[in-house]
Order: sequence, then structure tokens, then C-alpha cells
Amino acid sequence: MTISYSLEAIAFNIESCKIAEHAGVHRIELCDNPGDGGTTPSMGFIKQARKNVSIELFPIIRPRGGDFLYSPDEFEIMLNDIQLCKEIGCDGIVSGILNADGTVDTEKTAKLAALAYPMSVTFHRAFDRTRDPFEALEKIIESGCDRILTSGQQPTAMEGAGLIKSLIEKADNRIIIMPGSGIRSGNIKELIQLTGAREIHTSARKSEKSKMNYINELMHENLQSTTLDITEVKSMINTLYSISRV
Repeated sequence: MTISYSLEAIAFNIESCKIAEHAGVHRIELCDNPGDGGTTPSMGFIKQARKNVSIELFPIIRPRGGDFLYSPDEFEIMLNDIQLCKEIGCDGIVSGILNADGTVDTEKTAKLAALAYPMSVTFHRAFDRTRDPFEALEKIIESGCDRILTSGQQPTAMEGAGLIKSLIEKADNRIIIMPGSGIRSGNIKELIQLTGAREIHTSARKSEKSKMNYINELMHENLQSTTLDITEVKSMINTLYSISRV
């Protein structure tokens, strides 16, 4: 029996979106501000990404960096951004909301998921900040999300592989558990073998130097940008195809 796997990649700019589609990525998580771990991209960016790529497009809905405890005003911003994503024609959104005690805010998450429908909803790595991952799993399922992005409550998915495997077993096909953080071509096969995951998330990022001919050295600025490493992504895609045929 053939088992299919899919790869989601982060894109922090429009060029990375094009690279992702060209390399064979199945889904893009669209983000701004890599230094903050990803925040909501501008509507102009989302529109241009939708115009340029046909693969699944999931903008992150995160109004700021920092924690995942949001004020009423911030939550309204999130709802407004979700509505705009629907109007633009996105396939899904990525978000996550917690209570101050480290539990999932099921009320706000359910409202977010209901507004997003029929777009798919991924609960992002706010999950890795919850106090009880198995309780959080049930609450996220209850809230109507389709997928959880997690590193197994460890800095990297390889370190959290044991919990990820347990979460996949506990989920029992009620929700997709998608490992992410630190996954590259050199460990993607091992991670799948350890966890049984079918969907994998990667940043596969690399830094790119500025193309400016003139740079004022007195400003002491790092003008590098974050982009997607096409060689790395293609290698991961090839690995997924090879193990699918086994």
C-alpha cells in the first residue's frame, strides 16, 4: 500500500512562495517577521502570494510576537484578518490562542475556526506552550481545528518525537498532528519513522545578502533577508516521495 506524505514550508516573502511551489511543496504557511517567529502578513502580501501560487496557502493569524494571550482588541484584529483571508481565496489559516493558565482558549479558538470555515485551520506551536498536551489536544479537536503544528513541547521536533508519536496515537485520525521545528533533509526520514507523521512542516530557511550596490557601512545594519532554500526543500520532497513508494 502506498502511503502519501506532504510537506508544508514557511514563506516570509513572495520569492519564497514561488520557490516553494517550484520545489514541489504541498502547502505554504505565509508569515511576516521571522525574528518574532512569524506574524500576520500584510493583505498586500497575501493577495500577491495568492496571485502567484496555486498550491495551498495558509497565512498565519498572529497580530504580534510574544505570547499567545490576546486582548479583546487583538482578537478582533484576528477575526478581521481571517475574514479578509477568506475573501482573498486562501485555503486555510494558522493560529493559536491560550488562556493565562496555559490552557487552550476554546471559546476564542472555536469562534476563530467557525469564522474561517470552509478554510482549514491549523493550531500552531502555541500548543507547545500548553501545560497539558493531551488536554490541549482534546480542546483543540473540540474547537473545530483540523491540524496541530507541534515540536512535541521541545525546542525541536526530533527532541519531542516521543510526545509527537503519542499525540498521533491519541488523536486516532480525529486531527492531523504535524511535526515542525528543526526538520531538514538530513532528519526528515528518521522523524517520520519515529513518529508516524504524514504531514511535515519546515522553515528550510537561509539568509540572503542584500542586492544593494551601495551600503552605508556607518549604519551597522544587517540587511540580510530570510528566504527558502530550494536545494533543501527539493531534497526533502524527494525523500518523501522515496519513502511513499516503499
